[in-house]
Amino acid sequence: MSKTVLVTGAAGFIGSHTTAALLARGDRVVGLDNLNDYYPPARKRANLEEVRGAAQRPEQFEFVEGDIRDRALLERLFSEHRFDAVVHLAAMAGVRVSVEDPWLYYDVNLTGTLNLLDASLRHGKPNFVLASTSSAYGNTQTVPFVETDPCDRPLAPYPASKRSAELLGYTYHHLHGLDFTGLRFFTVYGPRGRPDMMAYKVLDSIFLGREVPLYNGGQMHRDWTFVEDIAAGVLAAADRRLGFELINLGRGEPTLLKDFVEMIERLAGAPAKLVQEPMMAADVAYTYADIGKAQRLLGYAPRVRVQEGVTRFWHWYQEHVRGR
Repeated sequence: MSKTVLVTGAAGFIGSHTTAALLARGDRVVGLDNLNDYYPPARKRANLEEVRGAAQRPEQFEFVEGDIRDRALLERLFSEHRFDAVVHLAAMAGVRVSVEDPWLYYDVNLTGTLNLLDASLRHGKPNFVLASTSSAYGNTQTVPFVETDPCDRPLAPYPASKRSAELLGYTYHHLHGLDFTGLRFFTVYGPRGRPDMMAYKVLDSIFLGREVPLYNGGQMHRDWTFVEDIAAGVLAAADRRLGFELINLGRGEPTLLKDFVEMIERLAGAPAKLVQEPMMAADVAYTYADIGKAQRLLGYAPRVRVQEGVTRFWHWYQEHVRGR
């Protein structure tokens, strides 16, 4: 049976893949995005065109340009549509940038989430799914990262805002019975990736001659997770009312940053202009998802190995970035 789903951040990287997957299976989607200039809005509009191509019929997808901080807009959307689920992916992203402007990150990531939770409470209590982050674990010594970790030592405003949003979700579940699932994403990459992400920056370095920082000599492990696997996990969470849960979505297979960069360089047939930089205080040397809970509760089964995922990103970049 098809659902009506609100997807915030629908024009973004993960949002566009999630929206396309919902449309492809026949759901009706209202996509909300403010098309801000954190990276070029033209890229987001191009994402939307690809999303519309996934719809089986035009009326399946309605796009609304607007901001999750606009409570009047949210009231109108929730009044006009009876949402079965809210997939909340809109956020100010990025650990390093959040250090420079923490006020913006808290305004969007926490106040925006509060607005959506409140609207959900007053309009039928749809199943609420929040995009959270592996950065919430901070510099934990528990590896692989497991959801029972207290996550009480965030290293930057971005993960602190996301951890705060998780806690707010628990409050709404405890007080009002709202079903809330927080999904902690691990280093997502793939087609339509943001220009500030590592894979994109390496290819820009190779083809445009831009320097790209390589932190800690590339001696940092990341649990690189392909965007289509993440989207599949998001859909599974949207389909299940679990009470309150926090769940890792990763590959469960860390890869050295240096090796990840070298995969891209081999595909491009040229080296990137790497600039050695020390690891930032807001960064960690290792991320590694324990995905047992996701497998158990969501039937989550990531399929795309890193080499395949990098190759698919490379082909997308060739067509959509270099080929423009």
